[in-house]
Amino acid sequence: MNDMLLLRHGETEWSKAGRHTGRTDLPLTEHGEEQARALAPVIKETYELVLVSPAQRARRTAELAGLSDYEVDADLWEWDYGGYEGITTPQIRETRPGWYLWRDGVIPGDAEHPGESAAQVGARADRVIERAMAVEGRVALVAHGHFLRVLAARWLRLAPEDGRLLKLDTGTYSRLGFEHAEPVLLNWNAPVC
Repeated sequence: MNDMLLLRHGETEWSKAGRHTGRTDLPLTEHGEEQARALAPVIKETYELVLVSPAQRARRTAELAGLSDYEVDADLWEWDYGGYEGITTPQIRETRPGWYLWRDGVIPGDAEHPGESAAQVGARADRVIERAMAVEGRVALVAHGHFLRVLAARWLRLAPEDGRLLKLDTGTYSRLGFEHAEPVLLNWNAPVC
């Protein structure tokens, strides 16, 4: 693999409000669609592999950015927030003062949102990286904030929890690559508008 382009999907109503959005399948807002379209100039090269999360917000971002020939990969789903799905950090801290996702994890939710640990998200990221490394050429991924942060941490051979060091906004792009055959961040959280 030469390098890997990461696109975080555009804004949704929940991302705008700071609500944890794991497996709830929400559409992009009008602004989120604008963010996705603005990513199109970043898509300059040909990608031998394009993987996209099953979530409609990721698929729509891929399409609006110009990545219409893609494969849906369930490993790119966002972190399953379990019982914290749909609520904000301040709301969680009303019952768990000082709560921090990267340190404290999530509580189990219902059958559709059982919850995941950072290690489980890291295992999914490792599978995506392994798949990307088998490709001759460029790879593009369209997914979610916390998942992509974990993936970048794993790319850098860090623990999944070290994704906490890598803030990632909606509608941004990042690139992972190599320097002297060692994995590095080439760009991170780069806005296009």
